[in-house]
Amino acid sequence: MTKLPLSAIITTFNEEEHIEALLQQLDWVDEVLVVDSFSSDKTVELIEAFDVTLVQRKYTGPAEQKNWALQQVKHPWVLILDADERITTELKTEIQTFLQNPSTEYAGYWIRRNNFFMGKRIRYSGMQGDKVIRLVQPSLCAYNNKQVHEEIESIGKIGFLDHPLEHYTYKNLRHFLAKMERYAFWSAQDYAHKTPKITLYHLCLKPFFRFCTHFVVKRGFLDGRIGFMISCIMAWGVFLRYAALQEHHRNEALNNQK
Repeated sequence: MTKLPLSAIITTFNEEEHIEALLQQLDWVDEVLVVDSFSSDKTVELIEAFDVTLVQRKYTGPAEQKNWALQQVKHPWVLILDADERITTELKTEIQTFLQNPSTEYAGYWIRRNNFFMGKRIRYSGMQGDKVIRLVQPSLCAYNNKQVHEEIESIGKIGFLDHPLEHYTYKNLRHFLAKMERYAFWSAQDYAHKTPKITLYHLCLKPFFRFCTHFVVKRGFLDGRIGFMISCIMAWGVFLRYAALQEHHRNEALNNQK
């Protein structure tokens, strides 16, 4: 049987530290579409050195950007990637084998991720079960409309691939903190109508519970000092979310009084 062609999509913004290494891994993919949100670093220059399709498009949110990209590709199966992810040799072989005899049973596939931070593989701290739907049929799959942790919704079942991606999600501590702050304010938009009133429970207890979840329940203590740092930053992100929500509700109330 002839191998089915594969498309890949990558959305980028200021990914000069990552994009070249990822694109070097995709020479076996039939079509690569990179949708860039007007990067101000060397991202575009690096992308243009590869035989890929580059489109620059205004960014309004992760789900909307990826859903647009999914409708632009030519082929019936699409591999969705972030610039900070890497394809292992085993995963590449598994996907190539799948394309030789693709299943009609599933609309898409979960792929597990091994996460790295500050040069260390994070085995616990809430990251041990990390998985994402990344190999999909765009005719049957689309992202839901969320600003943070957007997820694929499908017409049909989702299967599992056996081999993981490698995920270098945080370049350094400063990047981790900045990403959590950005996610906190985006997440506040998703929670605005679900949490109409912010109390000390949201600002104190929920961050504390998040720390305990990552450090104790998810065994972050087994990741040592880095596990403790991750747990603290995750708790900080929860506090920021509800602080942003408090500000949102206050501004909304002031506007209603005008």
